[in-house]
Amino acid sequence: MALRRFDIEAGGDSFAFKPETEPTIAFWLGKYPEDKKRSAVIPLLWLAQKDNAGWLSEPAMREVADRLEMPYIRVYEVATFYTMFRLQPVGKHHIQLCGTTPCMLRGANDLKKVCEKKIGKKMAVTDDGRLSWEEVECLGACVNAPMVQINDYYYEDLTPESFEEILGKLSNGVDVAPGTFVDRINSAPEGGVTSLKDDACYDGSRNSIARIPNLPEATKSEEPPAEAAGKPDRPAPTNVDREEPTKQEVKADSKVVEQDNAEKAGSAEVPEIEGDRPEAASVTAGEEDNLKRIKGIGPKNEDQLNELGIYKFAQIAAWSDENVKWVEGYLAFRGRISREDWIGQAKALAAGEDTEFSRRVDAGDVESSQEEGGN
Repeated sequence: MALRRFDIEAGGDSFAFKPETEPTIAFWLGKYPEDKKRSAVIPLLWLAQKDNAGWLSEPAMREVADRLEMPYIRVYEVATFYTMFRLQPVGKHHIQLCGTTPCMLRGANDLKKVCEKKIGKKMAVTDDGRLSWEEVECLGACVNAPMVQINDYYYEDLTPESFEEILGKLSNGVDVAPGTFVDRINSAPEGGVTSLKDDACYDGSRNSIARIPNLPEATKSEEPPAEAAGKPDRPAPTNVDREEPTKQEVKADSKVVEQDNAEKAGSAEVPEIEGDRPEAASVTAGEEDNLKRIKGIGPKNEDQLNELGIYKFAQIAAWSDENVKWVEGYLAFRGRISREDWIGQAKALAAGEDTEFSRRVDAGDVESSQEEGGN
């Protein structure tokens, strides 16, 4: 590592943290025991740098040392070791230009020429005090190369032209929003997303598991196997303790629901869950609503709801907060029902209205709501 020295002359004789920084300092000091408070040296140096126009003066380092009851030399050692700390004055907008291989291959050297043209040599500050720059190692945004960090934010997918325009605006006091400067979202392909376009990829619905895969189901004639010798017998998981399971047939092209009486609806045994289990209903074949018209409910989720005796939009529309808590616990979907507004959608559908999502389902445009390959 190159020798790094701090600028004694430019630092003045004193430094004080800004009043609004004190709560943050207290937060960091509170993370460590009193006799270990020196562990907060890096965050306090970072806060000092922010309060000192983007660089660390010698008085600022002394203030950190005094706060942490550390020898001055120990704080100097930390500040001079980490390149995240700048040891001489910088501009209001300090540019850190990544010159590591991915950015270099994508044009970082051309961006350096822009910095030299608009600002000057490395660590030079423009006469108006607005701009300065330095070359740094990888900033971890290789897929959006070439890129720079200006103060705390990334500016990505740059060209010499777009970068020069950014520097020109900053020089004139105009703020520039960070992010990518080509037609892409974050790190997606230019021109828009070309794959993984189904809404179900992002709403969590594909994460639902109705049952443990490949779990053998016991029959009434089977005896649960005993544990190894010396250990107490424990029955294997089974659902045969129910007097009679819910009668339900699922066919590839249709679903036939048969219910003998209202007491049997939703009679599946479930573990204890917080909240109140919704009241089950009994319907005859063909009377059930297509619950997949609610965004967030796919074929498997619909089957699980049907097993609970939930067949109608009106049932979901009438759920209380305690019902929502119970169903979310049963489906392992904490927060999802409220987030996706199942109840609001159900109320509209129960009233005979359509939603934007239900229209897409009706048109066959939602893959996750189709019987094949559901969530």
